[in-house]
Amino acid sequence: MSMMLQRRGLLTASAALATSAALAGLGMLPFGAAHAAAGSVKLTAVRRVLDVNGKAGNAYGLQQANGTAGLFLDPDQRFQVELANALGEDTIIHWHGQTPPAAQDGVAMLGLETLIAAGTSRSYEFAPRAGTHWMHAHQGLQEVQLLSAPLVVRTKADLQLDAQDVTVLFADFSFRAPEELYKDLANGVMADMGGMASAAPPPAKAADAMPGMSGMGKMAGMGKMAGMAADGTQTNMGRVGMDKVDLNDIDYDAYLANDRTLADPFVVRTERAGRVRLRLINAGASTAFWIDTGEADATVIAVDGTPVKPTLARMLPLAEAQRIDIIVHVPAGTAVPILARRVGGRELTGFVLAAPGAPIKKLSSFAKYGAPPLDHSLEQRLTAVAPLAARPADVRYTLAMTGTMNPYVWLINGSNFANRTPLRVKRGQRVELDFDNRTLMPHPMHLHGHCFQVIGVDGVKLNGAVRDTIEVPPMGRVSIAFDADNPGSWLLHCHNAFHMQSGMATEMIYDAST
Repeated sequence: MSMMLQRRGLLTASAALATSAALAGLGMLPFGAAHAAAGSVKLTAVRRVLDVNGKAGNAYGLQQANGTAGLFLDPDQRFQVELANALGEDTIIHWHGQTPPAAQDGVAMLGLETLIAAGTSRSYEFAPRAGTHWMHAHQGLQEVQLLSAPLVVRTKADLQLDAQDVTVLFADFSFRAPEELYKDLANGVMADMGGMASAAPPPAKAADAMPGMSGMGKMAGMGKMAGMAADGTQTNMGRVGMDKVDLNDIDYDAYLANDRTLADPFVVRTERAGRVRLRLINAGASTAFWIDTGEADATVIAVDGTPVKPTLARMLPLAEAQRIDIIVHVPAGTAVPILARRVGGRELTGFVLAAPGAPIKKLSSFAKYGAPPLDHSLEQRLTAVAPLAARPADVRYTLAMTGTMNPYVWLINGSNFANRTPLRVKRGQRVELDFDNRTLMPHPMHLHGHCFQVIGVDGVKLNGAVRDTIEVPPMGRVSIAFDADNPGSWLLHCHNAFHMQSGMATEMIYDAST
């Protein structure tokens, strides 16, 4: 069953409703089945039951009245949303990748908003930022229960692109309640999990190869293993050594792509031209993936919703909360699996792009070898189409990230969120932040309300991509820059849900007059 967005986003209303009705019985949501109508759109936070490999699992979801997961806006369409809470408990939803006024960011912990009480609703309205984004809960551990969905805002250029437009949301899923998982972490039950025990030397068969090995020598940066920079030098991750790091907090029961596992994958039947634009979103609560396009070349055209100069790759790092837009060609008569390899393990999820009439082979949910840590070999090749204007920094902060698996405590500059010292900036300043990861776990760092440019990795200067979330590898250092152009109080945190829950978050403050 296809839940794809047709070329230029055109699906008839009847087809969208039929898809919604069919999936509702499965507890699954149609991803991108229809555009949001002009004017106010009602989104509802709901409880649902998923069929995960034949077993019923409890989950949350965000859906429109017709059952569509999330929100898909046309060019120049305003973000006008009535958010209804049907969960039976308080919630609030963050519009990840958007830059609204601070009081509409979907965060209650800074005091600018209150939680949305069960059975009530709240209205939001602002000019949206174009690109591939997403929305998710910012209350407790509700995000772990899949309270998330795509948030896609198209441009006129998107509509002119001669390609199918397909959105895929990756997630990690547990049959256990997230509070139980967190309790085990806090008690040290999971402290020995998540290393590289399943990793082994890469096999000769390309389909089983570790990230970076498929298509070796095809083009610069594609033939490098994790721990190797694009020029062949060893990165900080390589110096630390894969056997010494902790890559995962939780071994989940399943890894999903648009609510499906590879036992019953999401399948997109391509149009005859075979050109597909994929909008890939990592909504995993604490899982990073390598996106493996196999023998199909992928052209990266945007990250975190912001265009980059076209860059070829076949192994694409996707940390928690990050997005990547790629163009893939599917030749006539073929089927192209797009696999998401769980970092630090053998588990796979993904979906299939299949030409009309092409047979689809059964896919394994496990690779022969474990996937290594994410690295910055692709990041170092990305260049923003519209980078920041050159200017010196007015203020610079270093954020030291510390913590351990046992005791399970994760901090910024020695403090948890309750004891934070806010970052103080002034409106109009160029701000530079240096993320200094002094731990043996990766941390995907997200700044609310702003976009930043990646300007350095482990001391190497870059004129890199514009993002809102950046992976900081174990014992690594990443530098970013942005302009203070959206006054308010803004959250800055690790997007591993359990790390944030344990304290790895702080606040940036400035007002319109400073």
